[in-house]
Amino acid sequence: MRRLLSIMVVLAFATAHLLASDNWPNWRGPTLNGVSTETGLPHAWSATENISWKLPLPAYSGSTPIIWGDRVFLSVATASNTGALELWAVDRVKHDVVWKRPIAGGNHTERKQNMSSPSPITDGTHVWVMTGVGILKAFDFAGTERWSRDIQADYGRFGLNWGYASSPLLHEGALYVQVLHGMKTDDASYVLKIDAATGKTLWHVERPTIAQSESPDSYTTPTLLHAGGKTEVVITGGDAVTAHDPATGREGWRATVLNPGNGRNYRIVSSPLIAGGLIIAPSRNNPLMALRPGGAGDVSRSHVAWAFDRGPDVPTPVSDGTYLYVVNETGVVYCLRLATGAVVYGPERLPNDFYSASPTLADGKIYVTGETTGVTTVYKAGPQFQILASNSLGEVCPQFCLSTIAVSQGQLFLRTAGTLWVIGDRKP
Repeated sequence: MRRLLSIMVVLAFATAHLLASDNWPNWRGPTLNGVSTETGLPHAWSATENISWKLPLPAYSGSTPIIWGDRVFLSVATASNTGALELWAVDRVKHDVVWKRPIAGGNHTERKQNMSSPSPITDGTHVWVMTGVGILKAFDFAGTERWSRDIQADYGRFGLNWGYASSPLLHEGALYVQVLHGMKTDDASYVLKIDAATGKTLWHVERPTIAQSESPDSYTTPTLLHAGGKTEVVITGGDAVTAHDPATGREGWRATVLNPGNGRNYRIVSSPLIAGGLIIAPSRNNPLMALRPGGAGDVSRSHVAWAFDRGPDVPTPVSDGTYLYVVNETGVVYCLRLATGAVVYGPERLPNDFYSASPTLADGKIYVTGETTGVTTVYKAGPQFQILASNSLGEVCPQFCLSTIAVSQGQLFLRTAGTLWVIGDRKP
């Protein structure tokens, strides 16, 4: 009986892993790190070659397509810098919109982004969508609204200099929502745990900071750390990396290492990454910090593994467990040895452009899309820099290609300024 139970547990984990790898349930994919385990993915395409289907969109968005089975979910602005915000459900088989649901009005732009930037998130039965104006809603797959929250009405106006853009984190039936701000408000930064089924706040904890001026502002998305037999929610911003108990929100440890010069404009965009037993925490280019998990209280000195002075400003790095791949906003790339931070190669150059989308790693390749040209460069993972292809869809992005590529069942989902492109053949 014991052996049978062990086999059943192994099979359950294997099935869950396969199911997760087939879907892209949140901004950074099934394992929250921008990595897909799928193989045989396309690396070359054009507007007329290797395109499975495409869908016109009314405006650009920084939001990533979210895929579960035959459904693709999109956070949509009905116009680039005005109008409404909607959630679209797209049929992957029929290549058409199944339903559209209103989320909020008041869309506007804050420099590059509009208020559709946060990516939806799904568990395969329900989908949740946050907006830059603070409206958070839950729907089932049929499009029935389950609940709605107005975070700004409940806890005060967002005070970020360039508008709210963090995506929620889903874990064990709860959403974790961060609001780290300070440039345009004196209100405290905070983190929320919200019951995913009811929308009820389970806890609200303030997250103190000594950061000044714009430095309290964070556009990052929380991630999960599993280490030492426990799980923690890791958050970066306000000059610090913090870990929180999912049950209570209590801060377990803090590393105030992201702004060593106490600069006034160290807002953080690039999100934290868990890889190879380390917490990778970018700041505003310098420094990118690697921290060891564990500890309690102030771990600013005790848990720093290494630091790198040429990190990204906007794109979140990606790792295969051996190497860390860094793409900065001007298209300069580095490969670091994950365990030590030693530079393996770099600086190397991608095609001339700005880069806001985060790189996606799959099938031994790294995919990253340029902001103004919409060109996706594919380069080889590993210790030698080799560009495999630079793929143009012939769609200039006058209003920014900001979305990160998603992977599901052999296909790449690429969102440009006016189109959702689905690249490659779907695999069962």
